[in-house]
Amino acid sequence: MQQFDSVTARLIMVLAETGSIGRAAERESIASSAVSRRVSDLESRLGVVLFDRSAQGVRLTAAGQIYAERCRNVLREIAALDTVMADFATGQRGSLRLACTSSALSGRLPELLALYADKNPTIALEIQETSASKGLAALDDGRCDIAIVSDNYDFSRFEIKPFEDDHVWVVVSPDHPLASTIAEQRQIGFDQLLCYEMVGIHQTGALDRLLAEAARKAGRTLGERVRVESFPALVRMVEAGFGIGFLRSTSLHLVAGTDLLAAPLAEPWARRQLLVAQRRNSPLSAAMKLFLTLCVQTYLPSP
Repeated sequence: MQQFDSVTARLIMVLAETGSIGRAAERESIASSAVSRRVSDLESRLGVVLFDRSAQGVRLTAAGQIYAERCRNVLREIAALDTVMADFATGQRGSLRLACTSSALSGRLPELLALYADKNPTIALEIQETSASKGLAALDDGRCDIAIVSDNYDFSRFEIKPFEDDHVWVVVSPDHPLASTIAEQRQIGFDQLLCYEMVGIHQTGALDRLLAEAARKAGRTLGERVRVESFPALVRMVEAGFGIGFLRSTSLHLVAGTDLLAAPLAEPWARRQLLVAQRRNSPLSAAMKLFLTLCVQTYLPSP
């Protein structure tokens, strides 16, 4: 059968109810001839007679009764579908797929997601913790809706907004030669740190790339003594005396309860951000719009 015609289906139901082409045309605000033509065309296409015609009006045939009943079911489903789609369009239903770095999950994102979930309980959240490069690849491929990542990547294909300030800090043990300097200063220059061994983190990760590039521009290399794959492990290795370590501000909570000393780096390049990224020129679902609005409303830049 050809494509379902909801207008004609509606006419069939009104004709069955009124028993009159004239009354059906009046109710639907169309010409009687248009009603007759639609019904005749439908009967010709189906190869069945839907109505018995007489001077008293029209009455459904057996085939017409089945057709009208099924039309009623289809139109109900269409109305229900419209209602469901309206819920998605207004954000009352839907899903939000996020790809985010560990730094994002260590910062304000969990509380923001809790607020979002509380405001939008019918929107399903799918959260994937990943590296920034993999998060952007997932965004590019359509495997996620929004990515929250560090700022030192190529964002030419994406639209971005600031999500959270995430400056770079150095942490040292209390018996390290730099301990007194850090205790006395509000910030410290990167060049003062390059002669000391360090605990490396996440090779080719965002922070690793950032520090390596800064050292290269200074004509130096970073003296790694050991390398770890998590920030809690980095903190423990710094505590044990394996060298200085670098953390972003979203991970500074890991220093709480330790004797480690910390200070932000003084250089402008160390004043980093986490960014919320979306595909450029891509339509936004209501769930995405609600989340992006919340991100902007709750972002507070560091002084």
